[in-house]
Amino acid sequence: MTEEYKSFIANNLNNIRARIRSASVGSDVILLAATKTVDAEVINYAARELGISYIGENKAQELAEKYPLLDKERLHIHFIGRLQSNKVRQIVDKVEMIHSLDSISLAREIGKRSAAIGRVMPVLAEINVAREAEKGGVFPEDAEDFVRQASEVAGIRVSGLMTMAPAGSSRSEYIEYFSRVRELFCRISAVRIPGVFMETLSMGMSESYTEALECGANLVRLGSAIFGKRPKPDNVTDKRV
Repeated sequence: MTEEYKSFIANNLNNIRARIRSASVGSDVILLAATKTVDAEVINYAARELGISYIGENKAQELAEKYPLLDKERLHIHFIGRLQSNKVRQIVDKVEMIHSLDSISLAREIGKRSAAIGRVMPVLAEINVAREAEKGGVFPEDAEDFVRQASEVAGIRVSGLMTMAPAGSSRSEYIEYFSRVRELFCRISAVRIPGVFMETLSMGMSESYTEALECGANLVRLGSAIFGKRPKPDNVTDKRV
């Protein structure tokens, strides 16, 4: 890793933190670095020298490969990608939260695997706010019922909501999407479902985090805004960075 790249990341983080302070409303905001394709060396530098403490990985296999190399004493590791049930066993002992709960069958698998190692896994219900066919998540009108069902699954704890707005949306469109999910978050919080703790509202990525913060997000997931543009595999439509 070159000194030039170190300076690039440091400058990006300084600018991002200033924008977060300016745009956020109310509570403290978690800045989560989305680290898909980012080497462990870079992640550890960001943790040790630049104060990054939350990271999010998208792929179970990539997380498994990086995990032994990460500075786990400094890092809170989340899983933010779309998760298949047959990959759950690879990550439940490595992450503190899963952002992408989108089915009861997945909830049961996470719960079973977590309980087997003596854990209760915090999860976020993913909301497909724009009803995009290529993305996971439940539709907004199904969210409350989904959270109620998930709350009955042993081994998990529903801790909030996550959403992704369509990439390339306009500022007004981002505000519209994020406002809808914020309203949903508040509505589910208000009904006080037993065993549900609506603490985390994970919205906003590199191109949309200021709009998400204005709408009440308390966790934003930034990848390219921190680390620069990274190569993307062909035929990838589920972009969570």
